[in-house]
Amino acid sequence: MAIDAPAPDCPLCPRLVEFRTDNQAKFPDFHNGPVPSFGSADARLLIVGLAPGLKGANRTARPFTGDYAGDLLYPTLVKFGFAQGSYAARPDDGIELSDCRITNAVRCVPPQNKPVGAEVKACRPFLISEFDAMAELRVILALGGLAHNATLATLGYKQSAFKFGHCAQHEIAQNERPILLMNSYHCSRYNTNTGRLTTPMFEDVFTAIRGYLDTL
Repeated sequence: MAIDAPAPDCPLCPRLVEFRTDNQAKFPDFHNGPVPSFGSADARLLIVGLAPGLKGANRTARPFTGDYAGDLLYPTLVKFGFAQGSYAARPDDGIELSDCRITNAVRCVPPQNKPVGAEVKACRPFLISEFDAMAELRVILALGGLAHNATLATLGYKQSAFKFGHCAQHEIAQNERPILLMNSYHCSRYNTNTGRLTTPMFEDVFTAIRGYLDTL
């Protein structure tokens, strides 16, 4: 099944279009457009972030590449067998995902890294397309509460039914297919610098995911 993705000049969100246009003038060497997902659609694990970072994925055109979040995420994926190679914060570093795909609920970088509800809703069809095309999908990892809520809304669940919590596990379904929705605090510089998220805490999430997938 083909995966629907936004066009490079996607016009759906006026505020994000204006921000993209400004960034194209300020940073002409950046990607400055909707960031495509990374990894095979045959994967059993889908990691959902909220939106690209201005000087991370918006620059490099690969999710979580070029900012601090990727410095924690990609080595963790390698450690737990969900990636191969060495992460060097560049889209040409050669790292490859294994049984894992990464996407964002909002594909374009928002001002101050904060999309509004209308922008999450406008991008929802692309996230639905991701879910529908991933025939082997068994685990969704939501990085942060906003990604968690966006995932629930995309699948038609009330946010109040599944409370976000670090390392929390929620049994949901997509098209009558059982899915494990995992939660983690976002692997941002702010969360790690403040101690809200430590490397062992992040690895606890992937220990649970690996253990779950290994039983299937």
